[in-house]
Amino acid sequence: MSCIRFNTPAQRQAMREHRPAMLTAEEAEALHPSPPVTESKIRRLRLLAVHENPKIRESVASSYNTPDDVFLALARDPDIGVRGCVAKNEATPCDILRMLADDRSETVRGWVAVNYFVPEDVMAKLAEDKSKTVRSLVKWKSQLAEVG
Repeated sequence: MSCIRFNTPAQRQAMREHRPAMLTAEEAEALHPSPPVTESKIRRLRLLAVHENPKIRESVASSYNTPDDVFLALARDPDIGVRGCVAKNEATPCDILRMLADDRSETVRGWVAVNYFVPEDVMAKLAEDKSKTVRSLVKWKSQLAEVG
């Protein structure tokens, strides 16, 4: 017995007619608003930022609600993955991105290079990075900016 299902033209037409309407991002956001950021959420982020498991620290580093002082502490984390999550987070303050542009890991510096909100002076610095990969990412991002 085959697991392939063949629909008739009438069945396909009926599926097209009854498919759900596609929502715009704004409509979806209005239907499913994010919960407000509370003090208890910030306390949880602070608590999880010092968890022994680096994957949990990565989740804090990836949050848009992480406080600046926690971003700074995570930018100094011994785990490359945690620092990389700080580097690619669009909510990371520019001064911390500047600091991470000097990170010993080319992976972290590469994430800084592709962060949309990295300052121009940091991009200029990364364009001269010792790593070919980082320089390539800077070039790629600049080409995207030219097209967009």
